[in-house]
Amino acid sequence: MISSAIIPQPLARLPWRLIFLISGIGLFGLINLYSAAGGSIEPWAMRQGMAFGMFLTLAIVISNVREATIKQVSIPVYIAIVVMLILVDMLGFVGKGAQRWLDLGFIRLQPSEFMKPAIALTLARFYDLLPAGETRTFRAVWPAATLIGVPAGLVILQPDLGTGLMVCFAGVTVMFLAGVKLRWFLVPGALVAASIPVIYHFLHSYQRKRIDIFLDPASDPLGAGYHITQSKIAIGSGGLFGKGYLQGSQSHLQYLPEGHTDFAFATLAEEWGMLGGTVVIVAYLLVLRWCLGVAARAPNRFARLSCAGLTAVLFSYFAINLLMVMGLAPVVGIPLPLISYGGSAVMTVMICLGLLMSFERQQRTSSRLS
Repeated sequence: MISSAIIPQPLARLPWRLIFLISGIGLFGLINLYSAAGGSIEPWAMRQGMAFGMFLTLAIVISNVREATIKQVSIPVYIAIVVMLILVDMLGFVGKGAQRWLDLGFIRLQPSEFMKPAIALTLARFYDLLPAGETRTFRAVWPAATLIGVPAGLVILQPDLGTGLMVCFAGVTVMFLAGVKLRWFLVPGALVAASIPVIYHFLHSYQRKRIDIFLDPASDPLGAGYHITQSKIAIGSGGLFGKGYLQGSQSHLQYLPEGHTDFAFATLAEEWGMLGGTVVIVAYLLVLRWCLGVAARAPNRFARLSCAGLTAVLFSYFAINLLMVMGLAPVVGIPLPLISYGGSAVMTVMICLGLLMSFERQQRTSSRLS
């Protein structure tokens, strides 16, 4: 927060350290996209910059929303998004073999992106309304499991396994922190583990292939395993200090597929080396540290669980993408937030950060009043 003697009070109340940090990550992302396009602001850097500016403004607007309002709209917004997911299944636009968008004419909307923060807020509201004495009973489990399972199932059917897993992770995080007994996680977890062969059979062929390649990358190095093989080569060839900006051979010679989206970190690591990659990772960790601090200082159950769930969404973006590009997890199409090209991910991240800034602003207001 900056002194109001320097700038107007509404601006002074913003968490400028966080804003400067995410702006730095976003700027690094634009520099990386400029390089991935061969030294051109088109077609990715310009659009990403516009999306970043627009959604950062949206985050600042959201930061002024009161907690009482967030509480009131969380469940209605959840219901509206579930309805949109059903409409996607019935009327959705098909692109790249997936049916994930609603074509509104002037924009193609991806409702599953809104579900990531919505599930955190909705479950936080559910446990806020649930009497404290019933948190460790079955009544605290089955409604929450339904709230998670319905949208996650609809998203996975699109098919979008990565987003479905993110919705589950955010929801389960809120359940665990709300105080649900550990056995309610272990028993379903054991059942899911036992049914993996059956689940594997019902996956789409390309999803099964991704799992096969994760388990044995060398089984099809020029086919389904090509992405992850080239990603490892790009990261490893960068060494300690990288090949130099605009000098990445894997991305510029088109060896690295999706070097501007899912594998943007591989493009970055090749040119900036382990040093550049470490700087980006540390920047993300500082953002997550700020988010966890907001959750730890939250004065009530709803705010604490909401902040934890929103932080889980941000963490899953960061962790899944890095594990994916390094070959430590199957490729599930999760971008690296603010680095990878794509307005949908920027929007989701900024909505989460805007909500966290709202909770943080109200914490500071309450502390001043007290």
